[in-house]
Amino acid sequence: MIVRAVRRPSHIAARGPFRRDAWRSPLRGPWLTSVLGAALLAGLPIVALTGLLSYAAYEPALGRNNLIGDPGPLDFYVFSWPTSPSWLYALTQGLHVTVGIALVPIVLVKLWSAMPRLFDWPPLRSPAHALERASLALLVGSTLFQFATGILNAQLYYPWRFSFLAAHFYGGWVFIAAFVLHAAIKLPTMRRSLRERRLLDELRRGLDATTPETGDSPLIAPAPSAPTISRRGVLGLTGGASLGLLALTAGQSVGGPLREIALLAPHGRDLGDGPNDFQINKTARSVGIRPAQTGDAWRLAVAGGARPLELSREGLLALAQHAYELPIACVEGWSTTQTWSGVRLRDLAALAGVAAFDELLVESLQTAGSFRRATLSPGQAGDRRSLLALRVNGADLSADHGFPARIIVPALPGVHCTKWVRRLEFKVTRA
Repeated sequence: MIVRAVRRPSHIAARGPFRRDAWRSPLRGPWLTSVLGAALLAGLPIVALTGLLSYAAYEPALGRNNLIGDPGPLDFYVFSWPTSPSWLYALTQGLHVTVGIALVPIVLVKLWSAMPRLFDWPPLRSPAHALERASLALLVGSTLFQFATGILNAQLYYPWRFSFLAAHFYGGWVFIAAFVLHAAIKLPTMRRSLRERRLLDELRRGLDATTPETGDSPLIAPAPSAPTISRRGVLGLTGGASLGLLALTAGQSVGGPLREIALLAPHGRDLGDGPNDFQINKTARSVGIRPAQTGDAWRLAVAGGARPLELSREGLLALAQHAYELPIACVEGWSTTQTWSGVRLRDLAALAGVAAFDELLVESLQTAGSFRRATLSPGQAGDRRSLLALRVNGADLSADHGFPARIIVPALPGVHCTKWVRRLEFKVTRA
């Protein structure tokens, strides 16, 4: 019997998008990818930092505020969220959403420019190449996940079965780790590419002067087709789209004339009437609040002190009233400043005989949803501007804005400005 050796190929041939000559755009190259990367290097850290600040603003270490499960190694808190300046949360969350949406075109074009790198062949050539590929895969995956789920959350649309809060929180840490690793790996390439071609020179080149980049980068097409748009055109369209999204979004946070063109603001046209004519996330009807619950039989319970209280709305209105012009800001990015009036939370604590407390538990008539209760810190509940609000802009709260009473605290996330309040409990948690 004659046994013949079977020759095995030393490598498997690349097919489809794994072939370098499958990518033919003459615009792709280290320079274009580096310019887009530089824009993201400036913008994405703002989105990441303000996202972490938004999480801190929820004071997850307090009471029942942590909605993502038991605290883990990533649940660290370096400070208590302050009440001054009163617009702090409006600023941080407005930046988080507005900058994030404005970066969408840059993210997509950057992904297009680097697409050949996602199909490198062979997939792993060395440990360094494996590390770069891993950082790229994690960065692309986490970026798309964070942007997609964040934008859908802003519209209160959840086509998934997992917890958005937990997924977005841990997805954010994956993104941060991948972003830092990828930036460290690619920064030398970015600096070298940006030195080789000046941005202003490239912006002066029209279609006729657009030629492929040179070098051995896998981003450069080995057999490029003729250009149909210049790099100046690509950057102009990308920048224009980004500025357009900025203009259609920023008004929900900055207000003024821009609010009228904030067409991408979630619930931007769903407002109230008269003095209550400002944003509403969830109506009373949508969360099951019935008129009978907020009528004459409604009472506010105040517990935790030497003198537990039950107060009607008329009883609350008979107490000293205070009015403050304060913003309310929501995680979706919108904010609005109104004049609220009502009873100070610290006055209610004194009336109930509360000598000292570690946290204030606020409970709503709302029975469904994650934010039917919130826990406030002593600094938040004790601020002189923190109110159990009964009126807004000189009129009674509407049912959709929380009648008969709601919480208003400076710099507090809107979801913790609990509406339809039924109970306040001042608690001592430390011996």
